[in-house]
Amino acid sequence: MPAPSGRMHDLAILLARLVVGAVFVAHGWQKFFQWGINGTAESFGQMGIPLPGVAAWAVALIETLGGLALMLGAALPVAGVLLALTMLGALFVAHLSSGFFASDGGFEYVLVLAVVALVLSSRGGAWSVDRVLLRRSAATTT
Repeated sequence: MPAPSGRMHDLAILLARLVVGAVFVAHGWQKFFQWGINGTAESFGQMGIPLPGVAAWAVALIETLGGLALMLGAALPVAGVLLALTMLGALFVAHLSSGFFASDGGFEYVLVLAVVALVLSSRGGAWSVDRVLLRRSAATTT
């Protein structure tokens, strides 16, 4: 099977950024507005997460702002790595002991999110803020 054309590849990357970014935004939004930061911190405390109040704010902000960054294709190396690290934290703290399958509370979902966020941290595609800024930077230096 031939490799996808540049335009199809960029479209696939854009779709992945939009969908995965929206998932992260929804989870961050949930921590802010459905459970509230205090409810999230209480839940984190019950899981044994150190400094649950700080962790609740950090995770909610990383998921919300990092998800928006993915959707826009902005600051992808930072956003993608922070999102991946957040999901790996969730994997080891909350999901690993429940096995693989998400239906049993396992880690498959957070593992997929971590890996996709990491991949997107290095591949923004043509339709991203990072690419526009890179083009402008290259144009001003030449």
